[in-house]
Amino acid sequence: MRGRAPLDVALPGRAAPEPTTRRDIVEVITAFRPAAGRALAAGFRVVEVHAAHGYLLHEFLSPLSNTREDEYGGSLENRMRFPLEVVRAVREVWPERYPLFVRLSATDWVDEGWNIDQSVAFAAALKDLGVDLIDCSSGGVSHRQRVPVAPGYQVPFAERIRREVGIATGAVGLITEAHQAEAILQAGQADLILLGRVLLRDPYWPLRAAAALGDDGGQWPPQYLRGKP
Repeated sequence: MRGRAPLDVALPGRAAPEPTTRRDIVEVITAFRPAAGRALAAGFRVVEVHAAHGYLLHEFLSPLSNTREDEYGGSLENRMRFPLEVVRAVREVWPERYPLFVRLSATDWVDEGWNIDQSVAFAAALKDLGVDLIDCSSGGVSHRQRVPVAPGYQVPFAERIRREVGIATGAVGLITEAHQAEAILQAGQADLILLGRVLLRDPYWPLRAAAALGDDGGQWPPQYLRGKP
């Protein structure tokens, strides 16, 4: 389901997506509440709402995929409405003592698409709803994107949102070395480093990073001591 997808975001040979109805919107918002409750009951202490990478909430945010003409499309305020309603529903269930993150594509990497200026405004609205951290990624809604991939290429998004909104941010994207990650934190560009593929390649990356930074990794459970590198 999309806001109302234009042809430039539909893949060749694929069926065009149908616009999300008002009933769909209500159902999605309603579904997020018990989902957050289940996460809490299962023992999770952090939850993240995914509003990036071409998923539904991002599709409402981006003018590339949202061409609606009702209160959920058009202006920035309208395009933010549905994602904010989802986050509000989660925050009503998720206790304030536990962090709530939102993952955001800070730019579509397309000139007329979602951009960092809009991300700053969205992050400010999320802060007002009690969101604790913005996980700053990018792209994913259009095949026309041109991403300048390089080590730490998304860090400036985290830095700007942190500085201008006054909210904690997480940096992601080709952060693969311990000293690189530490430099981002020490420079105040982000409050948290979030890792993905590097942990798939090396599940012991945190231990190797701790050693590289002169930390012995803290207290190990006795069961693991014989396996300590």
